[in-house]
Amino acid sequence: MQELKLPRAQSLQEAGVSSAVLAKMMQRIINEKLEMHSIMVLRGGKVAYEQFRAPYQPWIPHVMFSVSKSVTATAVGFCVDEGLLKVTDCVADHLPELREHEADQAMLNKLTVHHLLNMSSGKEVNILADKTRKQWLRDFAEYKWKAAPGEEFQYSNENTYILSVLVQRVSGQCMVDYLTPRLFAPLGIPRPFWENDGCGAEAGGWGLYLTTESFAKIAMCYAQQGVFANRQIIPAEWVKQLSAVQMPTPAGDAPHDINGYGYCVWHSTIPGCYRMDGMFSQFALIFPEYDACIVTTGGEIYSHKIRDAMFDLLLDLFTQTDTQPVPIPQLRAYPPLHYSARCPSLEEKLDGRTIFFPALMQQTVKVAGFPLSVMPFAVFFMSADKAGGIDKVKFRFEQDAVKFSWSEGSERNTVLCGMDGKARNCKITLGGIEFIVSCSAAWEGANKLHVRIRPLNSVSERRMVFVFSANGKRVRMLPRSSPSLTHTSGYVAPMVATMVPNEMVGKLMADSLHYLTALLEPLHIGFLR
Repeated sequence: MQELKLPRAQSLQEAGVSSAVLAKMMQRIINEKLEMHSIMVLRGGKVAYEQFRAPYQPWIPHVMFSVSKSVTATAVGFCVDEGLLKVTDCVADHLPELREHEADQAMLNKLTVHHLLNMSSGKEVNILADKTRKQWLRDFAEYKWKAAPGEEFQYSNENTYILSVLVQRVSGQCMVDYLTPRLFAPLGIPRPFWENDGCGAEAGGWGLYLTTESFAKIAMCYAQQGVFANRQIIPAEWVKQLSAVQMPTPAGDAPHDINGYGYCVWHSTIPGCYRMDGMFSQFALIFPEYDACIVTTGGEIYSHKIRDAMFDLLLDLFTQTDTQPVPIPQLRAYPPLHYSARCPSLEEKLDGRTIFFPALMQQTVKVAGFPLSVMPFAVFFMSADKAGGIDKVKFRFEQDAVKFSWSEGSERNTVLCGMDGKARNCKITLGGIEFIVSCSAAWEGANKLHVRIRPLNSVSERRMVFVFSANGKRVRMLPRSSPSLTHTSGYVAPMVATMVPNEMVGKLMADSLHYLTALLEPLHIGFLR
């Protein structure tokens, strides 16, 4: 099925969107160097404005991270509407295997679907748990209780994973199959990819991939009370329940996170406005009063900065009238590696030979449960099937590019990296997931080869520097990512600290993340054959 395109407005003015305000919004994002990949503004059922930051493209699905939660909650809504489930149902009644591993049966018996939807399950989970063990349901049961269900808001991916398993259990279908005739097909959304737990149930709280257009259709459907193309798609009563404040959120968090939580959506400081929200700045800001929404994809870990840039001007965007159109600033494309002089003598020595990295190095990197991959850490950190273990690297040099081949476990890939200042797009498969990647390479001096690979379905960019010995027989490979792991760990550390009851222990764990980043991206030393 091809993507059904939404109608486009002739102009921002026709759609009732202020170009002057949108220009200010985009200029702030550019000035602050925020990692936005795409933005789409919709009003009255039409796309008023869209922009993509090259090399990201409209037709490439982008990872949604926790926006997936809102889609999972939508699946629950269909189950409720069809009488398969009630929000008051005891979770263990549908998933009796939870009772086999739960120490506190009385607490488990209090846990309802409602508590999972509004993040008040009371379970204290480990955000760094190893998902490759593929026993997510058992892990949830074995997590300790921080509070009784319904007593305390605590955001958790695992709550939404349990909802995914519930949908599968009561409907007899995995969530993508269940949602296809109810949501995706009616909205003209091609069947999406959704990561699963290794046992057939979608991750629920993360792992969904959608194009910006598909994301916008879901947001617009909610902005129009569940209606799309004059047809009620999402049950109106569920739209009302999902978008209502179902749980207060703690004071002291980011300004846009303290206004209450619905069913897997956040309420904003602007009355009536709520959002679907995913890590690294995947957003849908839904404004039913103005029949409007804004969706974004991105790679900005400090996502509140993009939210601030939008919310500070959001009301004006739909209420201010332009005296004349104002041009909208354009996001600067992510540059490939710059063209540089070639190293023909070393290229001849390396061409077609294989670089091996010792098995001991691969095992050391796997200690933390996150083996080094050509995909940056952010891509696989919650996956059941992690890629990783870079080995058997081979270069084949061409006139204006180099073919870079490597193995990760049983998977082997080859990409073409432009060496003429122009990136090349290629397809690869890692961890069982297909990616479109933008690749470039360049020499620095006589023995240092830089390689950059950016997954256009996801966030971050993998940067690898290969340093060759004078005789070409030894190689050091230094992996890095952009945004850097140090930058990302600075964001994650406060969350880790708040998860530990003992303040001192929490601080020590948060501080240790700095050292963990070094373990996740260590220097690799290899040899050529």
